[in-house]
Amino acid sequence: MPASRPLAALIGVAVFGVFGISLTACQDQASGQIMARNGVRLVDTFSNPPIEGCHRFSEGVTHVHNQTQSRLLLFTTPNCTVPRGGQGNYLDIGGSDQVVRATGLWRSFSFAPN
Repeated sequence: MPASRPLAALIGVAVFGVFGISLTACQDQASGQIMARNGVRLVDTFSNPPIEGCHRFSEGVTHVHNQTQSRLLLFTTPNCTVPRGGQGNYLDIGGSDQVVRATGLWRSFSFAPN
């Protein structure tokens, strides 16, 4: 006996509803890794970090590799602020950045708004 149309529609809505909820639950984390080095030494690796707030490196870093599906903002301060006369840096999805010695080491990062 084939399933009725209303029952099939109800099952479809339930399946896609659960799928939609699982997708929105993942929106609070960046999918992938961020790796930070000082010279050739690996300092930090962040796996699937939360996209909200400021993230500190455990020490100043010279290289940042963004292997997430989100864009980063890099800062020379530990609290994700740009000091007077200073600058931050935008790092795109899948990008890498090497700090310019004149700006100082990267000390924190946040995620750029979409």
